[in-house]
Amino acid sequence: MKSIIDIFLQWLIFHGIRILAIVIGAFIVVQILRLVIRKFRNKLIPPGKLESERAKRTETLVRITENVARVVIFSAAVLMCMKEFGIDIAPLLAGVGIVGLAVGFGAQSLVKDVINGFFILLENRMSVRDVVEIAGKSGLVESIGLRVTVLRDLEGKVHVVPNGEISTLTNMTKEWSRAVLEIGVAYKEDVDNVIEILNEVGEELRKDKDFGPLLLEPMEVLGIESFGDSSVNIKLMFKTKPIMQWKVAREFRLRVKRAFDEKKIEIPFPHRTLYVGEGDSTGRLKIGITKDTE
Repeated sequence: MKSIIDIFLQWLIFHGIRILAIVIGAFIVVQILRLVIRKFRNKLIPPGKLESERAKRTETLVRITENVARVVIFSAAVLMCMKEFGIDIAPLLAGVGIVGLAVGFGAQSLVKDVINGFFILLENRMSVRDVVEIAGKSGLVESIGLRVTVLRDLEGKVHVVPNGEISTLTNMTKEWSRAVLEIGVAYKEDVDNVIEILNEVGEELRKDKDFGPLLLEPMEVLGIESFGDSSVNIKLMFKTKPIMQWKVAREFRLRVKRAFDEKKIEIPFPHRTLYVGEGDSTGRLKIGITKDTE
């Protein structure tokens, strides 16, 4: 009979070397994939912009990909090593599959959040400091993770939105923004003259040292948008740098108000009319108020 030492040496020669090769091979494959992923990351991140949002998003995706690849490769290596030890891995795989199925049913929302968050980062649908509207909430994007996106609105309220609930995303500051305004004037005013004044104000704004750099294109007057109850509404728009449309719109309205006051252009405003009717049989006066008008 063979001694225990002989059996062990025989096992070590046939199976031990295979186990060692599997472990070394797994480490080599992980390192090769890591080098490939890192090389791909360096191509995506421009030199000198390591702190940019694109760099942060790319780094997040790189770490996720590395972790997933490492888990898959080492899991396969462990199963191969167990087979070399004579362990039947078929029942084990079946049990793991059942457990994974149960966990999957219990964590559907979490898995949905993570998968949707991964594609949000991958497709660059939004970035930090974008102004977006998602899941009925709007605000400035403070952070984007695999599971949740954090928004802060104008009042300073923080909204934490699970990525799985993001079915529709409205990004108001993607690459560039647009300020769309309607300016109402009285019917008695000369519309051509009003449009000329608006163009002058827009040109002054474009030449301003503070607001000019915020504009990507000259102001465009689209024309008369609608006829209101007591006003002619003229529509115009600016193409601005991201998130600057509201600042430009506020400054333009201020300058338009000053220009209209200077040129005696009437801006309609809501008002009420008080009337006094004839007295009734008791001698009392009838006093009424008409409905509000512009």
